[in-house]
Amino acid sequence: MRRTRTLLAVLALAAGLLAGGSSAVADDTPSGTLAADTYTWHNARIDGGGFVPGIVFNRSEKNLAYARTDIGGAYRWQEATKTWTPLLDSVGWDEWGHTGVVSLASDSVNPDKVYAAVGTYTNSWDPTNGAVLRSADRGGSWEKADLPFKLGGNMPGRGMGERLAVDPHKDSVLYLGAPSGKGLWWSTDSGVTWSQVANFPNVGNYVQDPTDTSGYAGDNQGIVWVTFDESTGTAGSATRTIYVGVADQANAVYRSTDAGATWSRVTGQPTGYLAHKGVLDAVNGYLYIAYSDKGGPYDGGKGQVWRYATATGTWTNISPVADADTYYGFSGLTVDRQHPGTVMATAYSSWWPDTQIFRSTDSGGTWTKAWDYTSYPNRANRYTMDVSSSPWLTFGANPSPPEQAPKLGWMTESLEIDPFDSNRMMYGTGATLYGTENLTNWDSGGQFTVKPMVQGLEETAVNDLAAPPSGGAQLLSALGDIGGFRHTDPTKVPSMMFTPPSFTTTTSLDFAEANPNTVVRVGNVDSGAHIAFSTDNGANWFAGPDPSGVSGGGTVAAAADGSRFVWSPAGAGVQYATGFGSSWAAAGGIPAGAIVESDRVDAKTFYGFKSGHFYVSSDGGATFTTSAAAGLPSGDSVRFKALPGTKGDVWLAGGASDGAYGLWHSTDGGATFAKLANVDQADTIGFGKAATGASYQTLYASAKIGGVRGIFRSTDKGVTWTRINDDAHQWGWTGAAITGDPRVYGRVYVSTNGRGVVYGDSSDAGDGGSGGGGGTDPTPTGACTVTYTITNQWTGGFQADVQLTNTGSTAWNGWALGWSFADGQQIGQLWNADYSQSGAAVTAKNVSWNGTVAAGSSVGFGFTGSWSGVNTKPSAFKVGDQSCTVA
Repeated sequence: MRRTRTLLAVLALAAGLLAGGSSAVADDTPSGTLAADTYTWHNARIDGGGFVPGIVFNRSEKNLAYARTDIGGAYRWQEATKTWTPLLDSVGWDEWGHTGVVSLASDSVNPDKVYAAVGTYTNSWDPTNGAVLRSADRGGSWEKADLPFKLGGNMPGRGMGERLAVDPHKDSVLYLGAPSGKGLWWSTDSGVTWSQVANFPNVGNYVQDPTDTSGYAGDNQGIVWVTFDESTGTAGSATRTIYVGVADQANAVYRSTDAGATWSRVTGQPTGYLAHKGVLDAVNGYLYIAYSDKGGPYDGGKGQVWRYATATGTWTNISPVADADTYYGFSGLTVDRQHPGTVMATAYSSWWPDTQIFRSTDSGGTWTKAWDYTSYPNRANRYTMDVSSSPWLTFGANPSPPEQAPKLGWMTESLEIDPFDSNRMMYGTGATLYGTENLTNWDSGGQFTVKPMVQGLEETAVNDLAAPPSGGAQLLSALGDIGGFRHTDPTKVPSMMFTPPSFTTTTSLDFAEANPNTVVRVGNVDSGAHIAFSTDNGANWFAGPDPSGVSGGGTVAAAADGSRFVWSPAGAGVQYATGFGSSWAAAGGIPAGAIVESDRVDAKTFYGFKSGHFYVSSDGGATFTTSAAAGLPSGDSVRFKALPGTKGDVWLAGGASDGAYGLWHSTDGGATFAKLANVDQADTIGFGKAATGASYQTLYASAKIGGVRGIFRSTDKGVTWTRINDDAHQWGWTGAAITGDPRVYGRVYVSTNGRGVVYGDSSDAGDGGSGGGGGTDPTPTGACTVTYTITNQWTGGFQADVQLTNTGSTAWNGWALGWSFADGQQIGQLWNADYSQSGAAVTAKNVSWNGTVAAGSSVGFGFTGSWSGVNTKPSAFKVGDQSCTVA
């Protein structure tokens, strides 16, 4: 795994792509165009693929656990299925930064409550301030408290924590450690409002790199953890003793003994290190602290572990190894709550030969290691690893000892023992979340089994997508950090990422439209070739030569018949070659850095775009001419594609809010473009199988249409559009790539910046649905009556039944009932009907077996939902244009 986490699309985002969209929280979401049919959304399974910096178990309810990611949102553990459920898919385009989670807190007084501190970058890359999200239904829905500063879920130091904490006795009290010199903050009303703790004496001073002018490595990492001593409080009263970790190598730990009224530096503490974690064992009266000389999660060359006796003030160095033998910092600190004398920590920054995990059963008096040398370079492991559920975690490596494949991990900042089960431990790495359910074998001399415990948690950043029309590959993906995958079935984890040559990040890929066995990909790599070819549909690959000067992948295009390629790499101008790149030549007439694509019919026609100009080659990429087309976006935040099956049919999406922005179409090979007036903004464009009876392929776009941000579909060449996602499924920024499936009507694959590859399947049988040009919604005529009954209600949730009666004189052959909620209610699950919700507006439609409703007959459905404040019943309902009587 690369040490520099991908900052996907930061430059594009900073360039002004962020306009329009919906909020991440239920009570702040604008209404918009309704979806015409129901989509079911899944991930193309990779299982993991990114850094998991935090795992939080609830201390009062068994099997309630959460995980946070740096750019991919938060998740809740589902014990019945041993999977994770995403909790922040509702984050919209405008607030994409709120998919970065810098801290989580689960309320032990009321386990239904959970809090998330969100924001991705503290510098200009993230346009929005941070926020604290609060949920009363375990992350099913959220309310938001905006903060007057930014938070950094993907900033240096993000593995330290947790920065957010709930008072274990008085859960209306929360504390939040802020970065950037903003200090310590607190809330006394369960996270609704926040204010700075004015008398907290130290805002932190550690920065990773003071010379960094971008603000990324040069930001003050601030207040990094908050820990309550639960032995100093009683139910309903604020906990009196609180410890706070500060990013200050000379003054790392502070304490209050009067519930936050006053604060002081803890005397006698070690100096020269940063306190990554502070975990308190209230039974034995020890505060354990894991130290590193750096903020992590990549760096750290020295560290120590200390134990502080809370009653006597005695500090004891309990480091698992001598200072002279450390080349890493410590983190991943945890205490076994069933056996509080058992403590574990990690060597989080030990990249080679592996991470290390340490365990003590005597409060740090003595330690054992997860692995040790027998005679160098041979190792003896206290564990076995089973990655059969995610076999790609070997990275296809066959290293020499002492390295092993798969590795135990790296960037192991988070490790937690289940507070109710001493045998279960989970820990995060830079690529996945591992766990074991027989941990105590460690102590009896046996081996414990480590497996991925990551299904449902998808955390890849997606750069490009391609769905070939034939061959074994249903989907090819270009990903940050782990290269990319060939999915033959999106419901299954591929056995391996793209075979060598391997790229750290794949930036672009393409296949030959008329010969999909021919595939090309380009990417970034520390050393070696930046381009690879396949002649078997992406199953196996071989490297091509780099032209002189190439420093990164850029974009690449394959001729329609696979006979030639055009490549626009970083560090060199646009290149072309016949065959598999054995001899590259510079293309003429097109600037370096241009985005390149191929015509999907004519093997000698290629296209390019750079800084508002469109370029066309008709001689296989040797020379390009500049199109006279005007009015295109002036910047380079553009994606364009040529339509399969029709020569010269090109669609271009992109732009910025301060200039031209939208979707353009050319039918003459880019000589002219027409802007679609019904599309406000668009960032991606893709094609999929045509609807039944349609002569043109289905269009898909991540766009803003009718004032609403979403994923849209058109089956009539862009004349009309249907929003196919809903406000619960937005995934932050989706502006890198999109493609329909040429073999499955309605299926669309969507890129995200941290939630992996999302794909949707439609309930539409193929007629396109209303608004898509291929069909219409049922429009019953005649009178109707609705009975809306709340059958059950609890804090934050409710259940309702709806009965719709045909009081007219003729039967209905299909129905769609619409209403609006007055108080921000959100449907969570609905049965006996399909539904869509956008903001307050809801539409419920018949399913296949209850569409016919005779005159005088009724049809019913039910749902569960969330509410906050008040739960007013809807006052008006419509079937089509017909207003119904409300009983």
